[in-house]
Amino acid sequence: MSEVNKAQNFQTDIDQINQIPAVAKILEVICSTTGMGFAAVVRVTEDRWIACAVNDKINFGLAVGEELKVETTLCQQVMNERKEVAIDHVAEDPVYAEHHTPRIYGLQSYISVPLFLTNGDFFGTLCAIDPNPARLNNEKTIGMFRLFAELIAFHLESLQNLSETQAQLMEEQTNAEIREQFIAILGHDLRNPVGAISSAAQLMFRTSLDEKNLKLAKIIQDSTIRIRGLIDNMLDFASGRLGGGIVLNYDNDKDLEETLHQIITELRTVYPEREISVDLNLNDPVEGDYKRIAQLFSNLLANAITHGSKGSPIIVRAKSEPAFFELSVINKGNKISPETEKHLFKPFSRGKIHQGQEGLGLGLYIASEIANAHKGQILVSSKDEETCFTFQFNR
Repeated sequence: MSEVNKAQNFQTDIDQINQIPAVAKILEVICSTTGMGFAAVVRVTEDRWIACAVNDKINFGLAVGEELKVETTLCQQVMNERKEVAIDHVAEDPVYAEHHTPRIYGLQSYISVPLFLTNGDFFGTLCAIDPNPARLNNEKTIGMFRLFAELIAFHLESLQNLSETQAQLMEEQTNAEIREQFIAILGHDLRNPVGAISSAAQLMFRTSLDEKNLKLAKIIQDSTIRIRGLIDNMLDFASGRLGGGIVLNYDNDKDLEETLHQIITELRTVYPEREISVDLNLNDPVEGDYKRIAQLFSNLLANAITHGSKGSPIIVRAKSEPAFFELSVINKGNKISPETEKHLFKPFSRGKIHQGQEGLGLGLYIASEIANAHKGQILVSSKDEETCFTFQFNR
């Protein structure tokens, strides 16, 4: 790790320790309870000793962020042995009377307890020093220090986990924005070549084609209809995710019934083997964006064709009343599981798919967004042999 990154990490440690409200109070309690004049939370590594939080009543002269040479401290011993050190009176202690640390810093009493994270990693120490003797090497005082060290470690780890989670969330948000921008650009870039293919197919129909080439031209035309639908879904998805949302245009150039029939005709052309039964009762004008309603309807109908029983007709019903509009698409087939139903209207959610049913998983999501834009809703009713999607809104 570079020196810059190390410095940044140590500064993060200092900041996180000082974000724990209890630390200042803990250091104050330590000083008042033991009579020690200096208490600190310290970050300790093999080559660094850095004060993260300090309570200095004896003018020891060490501020937050300042360092001691780790080899001159007893915290190095605490780190290596992973065990506390407590000295009541240095001059009378057979182990530490001649130790270099008390001599360098003029200490007569000292206590240092290790700070361990829950994964066992050593963070540093909770320590206290004083130029006068003090009663420290007893179970009561050492127990208090251990308890405070565990409390600080718990809060520190919570802050570290929160920081990591926030960093991961920001990375995910950035990645999501990049993905959605890519989808938007891709959708726009695909429109021109698909338009050219569609135009070429139209020109082919105007020439004399044998049966084989006529069939190929029809496949090309049908495929471009499918691709255009996918591109529209991609662009609407990207627009919604990037903040634009579904935009409605109430300036309709066709009536709604004609618009819905156009969708039915297109899908009958693509799926000539599927029977679609239609019952439209649009006696009252509908205030909405007909192109968007058609897009919603196309997604619902295509979904029914894809997932419904091949040998059973798909039923389309629509009705309008003075203040209400409802459009239903019904297909026979297996019941949608409760777990799948929870995610039906989420982007890229396709449930269980079979060969020939592949897609982006955006159709129902876009349909629900169009319904929301009309201040309406899509209701789902799935029984053992029949599934019904109903779009309704009050006009």
